[in-house]
Amino acid sequence: MSVRFAVLVSGSGTNLQALLDAAGQAPFEISLVVSNREDAYGLERARRAGIRAVHIPHKCKSRGAFDAELVEVLKSHGVDWVLLAGFMRILTPVFLDAFPNRVVNIHPSLLPSFPGINAQKQAFDAGVRVAGATVHFVDAGMDTGPIIAQGAVAVHDSDDEESLRTRILSVEHRVFPMVMKWIAEGRV
Repeated sequence: MSVRFAVLVSGSGTNLQALLDAAGQAPFEISLVVSNREDAYGLERARRAGIRAVHIPHKCKSRGAFDAELVEVLKSHGVDWVLLAGFMRILTPVFLDAFPNRVVNIHPSLLPSFPGINAQKQAFDAGVRVAGATVHFVDAGMDTGPIIAQGAVAVHDSDDEESLRTRILSVEHRVFPMVMKWIAEGRV
C-alpha cells in the first residue's frame, strides 16, 4: 500500500522540489501540497508536477481555526503523513492530535541547537565549526520533537552566512527525501 504524504509550504519550495524529485523511489505519493501563502512558489512547483495545490489563508483566523480547516482538507485527501517543508506556522494541538506522530519537519540546524527562525544566521553568528540540518517529529514545542535524522556540514573560515545557508540547504535536500523514503518503508 502506498503512503500518502501532504507537504506544507510557505515559500519557494526547494525542499518540496527535493521531495518531488525523490518520488517513485519508494511506495509513496505526494498527494497534496498546501500553503498558507497564496504567492508561495511551492504551489506552482506542485501544479507543475501534477499534484493538487491548495492555498488556505491564515489571516483573520485563530491558529486553532486555521489548523481545523487544514486538518479537514488533509483528511479529505486521505493523507497519512504530513511533511513541513518551510511551513512558517506553529501548529496547535488541533492539528497535531489529528496526525499523532505523523508530522515531520525539516530544520536548518543541528537541533537542539538554534531552534526557530534564522537558524543558519544563529549558527554563523555563534561561530560554530559544524552546522547542518535536522529532520524531526513535530510536537507542541518550537523544534523540540524527537530527531529522526541529521546531516552535518563543516563551517569553513571562508564562509559567510549565505555560503553556509547554501551548503545547509544541500544537506536538507538530501536528508529530507531519505526520511520520507524511510517513512514509506515503515522504518520510522
